[in-house]
Amino acid sequence: MGKLEGKIAIVTGASRGIGKAIALRFAKEGAKVVLASKTTEPNPKLPGTLDDVRKEIEAAGGKAYVQPTDVREEDQIIALAERTAKELGGIDFLINNAGALFWSNVESTPSKRFDLVMDVNVRASFLCASHCIPHMKKRGGGVIVNMSPPVTPGVTKGRVAYMISKFGMSLLTEGLAAEVEGDKIRVYSVWPVTMVESQATIGHHLGERSMWRKPEVIVDPTLGLCTGEAKVKSGGCYYDEEVLESMGIKNFDPYACVPGSDIPRARFDDPNSYWRTS
Repeated sequence: MGKLEGKIAIVTGASRGIGKAIALRFAKEGAKVVLASKTTEPNPKLPGTLDDVRKEIEAAGGKAYVQPTDVREEDQIIALAERTAKELGGIDFLINNAGALFWSNVESTPSKRFDLVMDVNVRASFLCASHCIPHMKKRGGGVIVNMSPPVTPGVTKGRVAYMISKFGMSLLTEGLAAEVEGDKIRVYSVWPVTMVESQATIGHHLGERSMWRKPEVIVDPTLGLCTGEAKVKSGGCYYDEEVLESMGIKNFDPYACVPGSDIPRARFDDPNSYWRTS
């Protein structure tokens, strides 16, 4: 039996990248995984669809369910939560992975781009949590994981809109955890200390593979947060390495995309951070 046998998980942004990797791992560990994304048809610019991921999970012996969802639309989020609960029996885990990336200075940020990062990042995470919580309560508890960083000053230059949206997710983690603690629902944020290979890093040309780690550097902490193997407090916003260390993992070399590469560290509190200079 896997670590998540009998559990039900929703993963947003599951058609590619980190979301896909999380969905695959959760299914391997025995969870029934609901794949949520708006990508249902092949796109020559963005490889991967929900059905492709479903087929890959099923080929490996797992169980996956497709629910096309544009997380900017609340009615679709409601349908995602209600259908999952009705057809699968409840919701144990919500992984708020769907994200939009736009980096520019304030003067060069169109309102539609500001709205995009707000809608896809913080608003969608808020609404997904809001509509999944009642079903988690009926199950006697659950876990919500948001992909967002510790709130840190001095790192917003050149990406103000994006960081407002991501720090908003982290504030959601802190406040929501306190609200649902009595319902045995735990809430966390997790964030990589350096770039992770994904369609975002590839498509936005954020460095090269020698600078990146594999998606598993986020997958493993996310799994640990859901199983309780990660010994960190609910309501906290953690770097991936912090969570991994709490699980007894101290060697991060296997996560490098290019073995032996000198990966630039990207902690927000590091003045020489790749985040600051990219």
